Amino acid sequence: MLSRTADHLYWMARYMERAENTARMLDVNYQTALLPQSADMAEQGWRGLLSISELTHAFHKKYDKVSADNVMDFMVRDVANPSSIVACLRAARENARAVRGALTTEVWETQNQTWLEFNRLLAGPAFRKDPSALFEWVKFRSHLSRGVTVGTMLQDEALHFLRIGTFLERADNTARLLDVKFHALTSGEFYGMQQTQTMNGMRQTQMIARDQPEFDFYHWSAILRSVSGFEVYRKVYRNVIRPEKVAELLILRADMPRSLAACICEVVNNLHHVANEQSGETLRRAGRLHADLQYARIDEILATGLHAFLTQFLDRVGDVGYGISRDFLVPVAA
Repeated sequence: MLSRTADHLYWMARYMERAENTARMLDVNYQTALLPQSADMAEQGWRGLLSISELTHAFHKKYDKVSADNVMDFMVRDVANPSSIVACLRAARENARAVRGALTTEVWETQNQTWLEFNRLLAGPAFRKDPSALFEWVKFRSHLSRGVTVGTMLQDEALHFLRIGTFLERADNTARLLDVKFHALTSGEFYGMQQTQTMNGMRQTQMIARDQPEFDFYHWSAILRSVSGFEVYRKVYRNVIRPEKVAELLILRADMPRSLAACICEVVNNLHHVANEQSGETLRRAGRLHADLQYARIDEILATGLHAFLTQFLDRVGDVGYGISRDFLVPVAA
């Protein structure tokens, strides 16, 4: 496959996934902001959302105040913000148009219709009237795009590059979400760390709440819902929502579709299918990251520091992404 074609397919998938992830985070933040809380706490939620996407500086260059309306305008309809939903859907559609011949009719029509319909929705009162409905629509269109891709495309290199882009973007986003939200909710003001000794003599690290407000349950639920993990958590753990179990589910559970372990597993599997003579080092690094997640334990991660672990994970994912670009895609100009 031509590197330019692979590049467009890879970034088409990444931008579509990024649009969905942005919609998920905005929806959860919007719902959480409706809970009884101080104005400062509500503002911190919106600041955290900007921090996840590393857009705090860009936001403040355009807006003086962090508010729900300003952040949603910036993250949904600002074409100058490359991470906004409108910019991501436009980029996904343009990348799809560039490789129209490599896609099935159903895949192209889904991408094109999503872009056209989203602009129609933004032009009307739908966004202001019910933001959650718009975010649900974006998520549905992303699900549809993935389903049509898997259901209609030949399982060749084109599909593998689409899958690599999807899961690399998803891993990056899940790690950023966990890092920012856990830092905000597990600050020393709310939680302490306690080590307990199990019957086999091993020490286990546990987060202990300190005078947690009653609505804290809803914040942890919101994190799970942002990755469609609330029902999964209930099925797997069958107990109250505990921070260390949320971290375990979203980092180490390979059967959780949006966990770091599941995403990196998909990246490695698809990389194997497109491997070439110069991609050995990239495949080795991706495989090493997969192995580290496969054999990690959540108590060890928490004991050494979740923030440090996630920061290192993001660096390694970025390194794998750079390797993929170098080995398969159009070289980025220095």
